Amino acid sequence: MGHIRYASDVGAPTDAAFAYTENFQHLAHWMAGVTSVTGQGAAPAQGLGASCSLKVRLGGVIPMTLTCEITEYRRGAVIGYTLRGRVYGTVTLRFDPLGYERSVLTAEAGYPPPRGAFGRMCQGLVDAAARSALRRTESRLRREIEAFHGTDLVGRIA
Repeated sequence: MGHIRYASDVGAPTDAAFAYTENFQHLAHWMAGVTSVTGQGAAPAQGLGASCSLKVRLGGVIPMTLTCEITEYRRGAVIGYTLRGRVYGTVTLRFDPLGYERSVLTAEAGYPPPRGAFGRMCQGLVDAAARSALRRTESRLRREIEAFHGTDLVGRIA
């Protein structure tokens, strides 16, 4: 299974960062490739087991629908999303305090290796695309959290 991890400093406390991230309505603003989010009927809106449907453009071109479920949840510390559909894997976000009004965001992605002979030949391309998508996701999320909190990395009011 492929595994990627990025970490960065965020100009917001962990509770503000987590509050922004756990709201499904914000997913389209920060998760790479997501164009819209629709809630799932009877599923809870937040917390462990919450799920939604995502409209995604893979590589900016190929449209598809994925199901996103929160499968790991520790309030204020960790939130893990599992994506299911034609593309599947996990995205886990960890929030650690760094100081006054600052935190560390660690974004991790796990995905299965491509199958078949053609898939194995394209493994490097898949890994590069996954790294790029997670990097864009982490970067956008950091900026969105800071805008949500109203500060930038050094704590200035935006």
